Amino acid sequence: MINGNTQGIRQALLAQMEAMQEIECDRDVFLPEALMQEMARFTGLLNREISVYLSRSGSVLDVTIGDADTVGLPEVHRRRSLARLSGVRCIHTHPGGDSTLSDVDLQSLQRLKLDAMAAIGVTAEGRARALSVAFLDEPGREGQYKLLLAGPFPANRVPQAGLMQQIEEADARISAALPPPQRTVERAIVVGLCESEDAPSLLELARLADTAGAQVVYRLFQNRSRAESATYIGSGKAQEISLLVGSADIDLVIVDDELTGAQVRNLEEIVGCRVVDRTALILDIFAQRATTREGKLQVELAQMQYQLPRLTGLGVALSRLGGGIGTRGPGETKLEVDRRRIRRRITDISRELKEVKRQRNQRRERRERNEVPVVALVGYTNAGKSSLLNLLSGANVLAEDKLFATLDPVTRRIRLPSGMDCLLVDTVGFISKLPHDLVDAFQSTLEEALHADLLLIVQDVADPNFADQAVVVDQVLTSLGAGGKPVLRAYNKHDLAPEVSADREDVVLLSTRTGEGVPELLAAIQSRLQHLHRRLELTVPYDRGDVVSFLHKYGSVLEEEYGEAGCRICALVDPVTEERARKMLER
Repeated sequence: MINGNTQGIRQALLAQMEAMQEIECDRDVFLPEALMQEMARFTGLLNREISVYLSRSGSVLDVTIGDADTVGLPEVHRRRSLARLSGVRCIHTHPGGDSTLSDVDLQSLQRLKLDAMAAIGVTAEGRARALSVAFLDEPGREGQYKLLLAGPFPANRVPQAGLMQQIEEADARISAALPPPQRTVERAIVVGLCESEDAPSLLELARLADTAGAQVVYRLFQNRSRAESATYIGSGKAQEISLLVGSADIDLVIVDDELTGAQVRNLEEIVGCRVVDRTALILDIFAQRATTREGKLQVELAQMQYQLPRLTGLGVALSRLGGGIGTRGPGETKLEVDRRRIRRRITDISRELKEVKRQRNQRRERRERNEVPVVALVGYTNAGKSSLLNLLSGANVLAEDKLFATLDPVTRRIRLPSGMDCLLVDTVGFISKLPHDLVDAFQSTLEEALHADLLLIVQDVADPNFADQAVVVDQVLTSLGAGGKPVLRAYNKHDLAPEVSADREDVVLLSTRTGEGVPELLAAIQSRLQHLHRRLELTVPYDRGDVVSFLHKYGSVLEEEYGEAGCRICALVDPVTEERARKMLER
């Protein structure tokens, strides 16, 4: 797309000008001859200035048309780094043949901290005559930089490599003269394939970035039906981002999907900064929040599984040596060593997690023998599960208004209105596009939902996308094999969305902030558990100690009193245990 003053220019001519954006530029070339000739030709045809912005890697970031006297330069109020140049050079034309840089040109060079400002003198016939260039030198007084002027050079004898060397030297001088800024957070751009910058997935990605500690400066979208194989978002959008990276002090680009190693590599080459995908971002959050040994092992396993297929090197040069004449060598390449190390570490972590899973299963079996019913708190991340656990049990679990505030599962015992006890298990929150590596790594933790007696699904009804989030939770539970479990839904944050009503029988309206709905929720939990576990009261003769032992082993004994007729025992049992206990007494 051509920017600037395009009024009165035929579309066919604008289409020809767009071809300038595809001209390739090597890293050691300041201005390709083909690009200079095209800029001069269009300047002669239009009698208007034309500017082109080139990145340090050689990508054409922008083409802008001005008028006969000047070409508009974008107002950039933030720079990539206070101690570095912007990474962008501006080259523009001067109709009339004079390549002398104007005061406006030099002020723009100072204000935008460009790599270089260059002017091409163009004749009326549309031929380039000369090129003049200015660079920033070390800073002087009152924030102004000294200037280095080069040229004018004849158009056919531009010292390409020398001018690029000047940029590197200027960058080094400025970096050495100014201390680096004390950056507290990374500035990020989030981008995805969607229809608007307010798409739910993109908004959620911005919240994930905030949770990870980044400051989201821009939310960008690319409205296309499927991802582009090389760069995911397409080269045009990537170049648009590159211009923002150079002008808006951007450290990081976050893409709202899982990228291949090649896509990450290609994007980083174009945009000029680090690129991470949604999966890497979530893994980073998990790594920050894992506190238990199991949680840390699970995060490390997921990271290793994510990294292994993305190890990249120099193609065939890094393939295994020793495969024939001309391929034999002293040993493994670094790429193969990395792969072997990661595979070995995956094996070690998997072995440790199997032991942790065995211990978890033993604890679960003890709970099942004691017949203490288990209620698993599940739901979308940041729906209020930890806040509810704290409210019901008096626990002190971290509860923040951030995604994935809780990572490691927490279990607390609570008492229901009837005196019946149950265990509440807080689990990791779900999210759309949940990475497969995370599901695999956290399988043992997520099994808490699979083995629970009741699933308490907590939903944030104040979130405009809570209906879509409910679908995601149901899909994840089904994929875990817990789709047929008894379910109770807690519509949390009802105080922020009072218009929402209980639209189904298994719903309780709730607010963990005000305490609204807590008695109703406890009563609903008790009612559903009583269908699974019954309160049994028996008087057992003293000579039938086997029945008492049986109830202690397979039930949860609530009360035990000794009277004249025998031991009066009150226990919470399932229907099968009740039937067996009664038959034992009939013998």
